[in-house]
Amino acid sequence: MRERRKQMMGAAGAIALTAGVVSVATSAQAAPTPSASVVINEVYGGGGNSGATYKQDFIELANTTSAPISLTGWSVQYASSTGANWAITPLTGTLPAGGTYVVREAAGTGGTTDVPSDVVGTIAMSGTGGKVALVNTDGALTGCGAKSTTTPCSGLPQVVDFVGYGSANDFAGSAPTAVTSNSTSASRSATHANTADNGADFTLGAPSPTPAGTPPPPPPPPAPVAKTIAEVQGTGATSPLVGQDVVVKGVVTAAYPTGGLNGFFLQTQGTGPESRADGASDAVFVFQSGRDVPLDADAVVGNYVEVTGEVSEFGGLTEITAAAADIVDAGTDFSAVQALTSAWPRTDAGRESLEGMLFQPTGAYTVTNTFATNQYGEVGLASGTTPLLQSTEVAEPGSAEAKAVDADNAARKVTLDDGASSNFTAASYSAATCGTRPTPCLLNGDQTPAYVSNTEPVRVGAPATFTAPVVVDYRFNLWRFQPTAPVVGPENTGSPVTFTNTRTAAPDEADINQLGDADLKVASFNVLNYFTDLGDADPECLAYYDRDSSGDTVRDGCDRRGAWDAADLARQTEKEVSAINALDADVVGLMEVENSARFGHSRDESLSRLVAALNADAGPGTWAFVPSSTDLPSADEQDFITSAMIYKPANVMRVDRSRALGDQSEDGQAFGNAREPIAQTFKKKTGKGDKFLFVVNHFKSKGSAGPFPGDADSGDGQGASVTSRILQAQALRDWVPGVAAEYGAKAIVMAGDYNSYTMEDPLDVLYDAGYTDVGSKFDDGQYSYSFSGLSGSLDHILVNAAGLKMSTGADHWNINSGESLALEYSRYNYHGTDFHDPGPYRSSDHDPVVLGLKAFVK
Repeated sequence: MRERRKQMMGAAGAIALTAGVVSVATSAQAAPTPSASVVINEVYGGGGNSGATYKQDFIELANTTSAPISLTGWSVQYASSTGANWAITPLTGTLPAGGTYVVREAAGTGGTTDVPSDVVGTIAMSGTGGKVALVNTDGALTGCGAKSTTTPCSGLPQVVDFVGYGSANDFAGSAPTAVTSNSTSASRSATHANTADNGADFTLGAPSPTPAGTPPPPPPPPAPVAKTIAEVQGTGATSPLVGQDVVVKGVVTAAYPTGGLNGFFLQTQGTGPESRADGASDAVFVFQSGRDVPLDADAVVGNYVEVTGEVSEFGGLTEITAAAADIVDAGTDFSAVQALTSAWPRTDAGRESLEGMLFQPTGAYTVTNTFATNQYGEVGLASGTTPLLQSTEVAEPGSAEAKAVDADNAARKVTLDDGASSNFTAASYSAATCGTRPTPCLLNGDQTPAYVSNTEPVRVGAPATFTAPVVVDYRFNLWRFQPTAPVVGPENTGSPVTFTNTRTAAPDEADINQLGDADLKVASFNVLNYFTDLGDADPECLAYYDRDSSGDTVRDGCDRRGAWDAADLARQTEKEVSAINALDADVVGLMEVENSARFGHSRDESLSRLVAALNADAGPGTWAFVPSSTDLPSADEQDFITSAMIYKPANVMRVDRSRALGDQSEDGQAFGNAREPIAQTFKKKTGKGDKFLFVVNHFKSKGSAGPFPGDADSGDGQGASVTSRILQAQALRDWVPGVAAEYGAKAIVMAGDYNSYTMEDPLDVLYDAGYTDVGSKFDDGQYSYSFSGLSGSLDHILVNAAGLKMSTGADHWNINSGESLALEYSRYNYHGTDFHDPGPYRSSDHDPVVLGLKAFVK
């Protein structure tokens, strides 16, 4: 350690400026001077007194140079206003270049806050007047007196700086500082100005001790720079001016005072009919922080305004954040903005050049996604006349053709938004929001999302016609069309789009009878967990709740699925009954019916209750169910859902007993993780006709991996458990011909939810065995399922060669997969509008498939 220097050398204020070396300031002058390297910057003696904030007195020093200075061996000393006895606090450490250093002194009994400090002393200072000396030794000042004496203390050679405050009889310069108080200190300016005159250099203000470890305040930001909106946007995905304050002018094209977007779009005057040649956008979003704050009064569509604010990127959207005071009217001398009219760009770069601009979509657009409509009031669209497709619906998994489908999906995708960010299904557990309810409630349950309707439905596959311009927006990783003002349901006032109602009241008879009038019809229908053992009867069950915190459907915690209570089951049942009876089929294969044997009942208990409801609607005896086969394994080897068959005994008759593939249900076998196939031979009830074997299947889902090699999702588009489904298809292929032969049935009709899109490997097993998918043969371009905005068929009816000779045509009756979830029984009372309707629409998440059959094999 460097030896303490008792004797100081050199001229006043001398500083060693060698790089990396801490300087030691010296002083040999007879009084403080304006050139002092270290000054007393602030003096406060009211600490701990009545009315004080700080508990202690303090003395703050400041380094006026560009090099650090060692204070080791120095001291600060204090005497009363007229006193001659000096109390000492020794100093240590280093005073940073341009920095400050706080010496905390004695405490009083008042105050609430400790003084932050670099060194602690015990001097009790007066709150109104006294003398403070900065001394370059640690010895007490002696042999000196008042300013008027021959040897004033302020003039001693070891005194680096001196402050007399209040009524002090010694001071630097011509006068002491003003009288301080318990709530004020005497301090220099922010730049530590020093004329060596206490009266001139010090002013009174609130105490503000700043220790050496406190970083200096940041420099003031540069003044905002005038820029064009195109310069703010730049030609890339990110603005070149991020973090800078700018001033821009433009016309307000869209404004969102409510709904959470909290801002408006601004576009350069006179722009619009064509995009810029350089690829920069002429529009930008202006954000005003705070949820649902009132927008500035000038932020009205059509106004010309000047905005000052900071440029930033929010999830890929370039925006300017501005306070209301920084948005001002720019007058009436401007040219109006026009909507840019063009096809939707197929690349991100092309869309980036339109970000924020007023845009009039041209050409055809088709609804491709309604899944988030219920939650966020948004609708997925595809440019063109078809929805986006699952690649493996139309191309071999992993093939170049499948990748081309994925690329086309990305090129055509855009989301129609509602001009808000509201989540209409977000649950709250707040007592303030939900009152005394013990379960969650929906935050926006009294509101209604846009684009949901039973009378003007928005459905996948429906044409969308733009009747007004929109704004091109990018939020939450999606390119969007924002309306120019929020669209609020259920009236959807101000919506820029109209949708064609593509609903049909029944399956398309023309499709079903393409090759002549059918003698019989068969169908496949997944009924969405039709359970009569209800969630509210099991204390382990957890529910999904509606806006009144009443359960709608089982969420987790138990083996039950489907409806939560009797009222929910009634709503589900009336929709299922409406759909099944409208199918006008003679035999229907059902998937996702409760396996009542797992709950201690007859296996067909739930099925029999569904048939009773069907007959109550259609007439007694209209429907009957096929009893469960004795081929099935024990209940503990079966799933909690099962497949089933119902039929109209007036039109068809069963031939012998029902059958099931029941010997491959153990772990590690083909149906250890799926529902066993069931089969029944039928023939036309009256007149002559050939027998046909009807088989119902429900393969392993794509959502989780089974136990076999290759069951993990490989990323080829088929999802998880491909091997499981292949093994199930192989077992089905090998089992069915023997059953058909046993009962003399030439024709085989296999219906069900195969959890495989049309071109996937499990179905290839059956195609290679001679089976034909009648849905894609007779109703190509129509699909039974929608997932993540992509359409495809998981539900198929496959026929062998003899079955194909009986077939007259087929139809996907699109009543479910393309409809909004808001219409499903499981979303009852989620919104301020009651969307429940007893009709067939959204009775499930899968669409039924119907096949027409002749009575004879041709």
